[in-house]
Amino acid sequence: MKTTSMLLKTYTGERYQDAWIVNVRTGETGSWQILDPKPSQKINNHSPDGFSWGYGGSGPAQLALAILLDMYGEELARKLYQDFKWDVIANFPQDGSWCLEHWQIEAWIGGEKIVEGKAGVH
Repeated sequence: MKTTSMLLKTYTGERYQDAWIVNVRTGETGSWQILDPKPSQKINNHSPDGFSWGYGGSGPAQLALAILLDMYGEELARKLYQDFKWDVIANFPQDGSWCLEHWQIEAWIGGEKIVEGKAGVH
């Protein structure tokens, strides 16, 4: 598992015409980078075209796997990404932007439901 300092991340998603762009900011440096789908595609290539959100398909599955892989590594990502897709990624606005903080992901893993950018009980 990754160290606490590596978990201080923020993920954002924006749709630009036909492109779905996901950025990640690491708390240690504060710098933004594009979240690369390739590491998650090596584990399970749900979507060769990359990420999407707002429904329960292959692009959202790829995004869920990529976020959990980035935060926690392969073992936990493999175990939880389909549930994370349905509980979190599928509920993002399909044509809109979103922001997901590290603490929200940690709360979801701890059994809380993410509702409108806040953690709430399942």
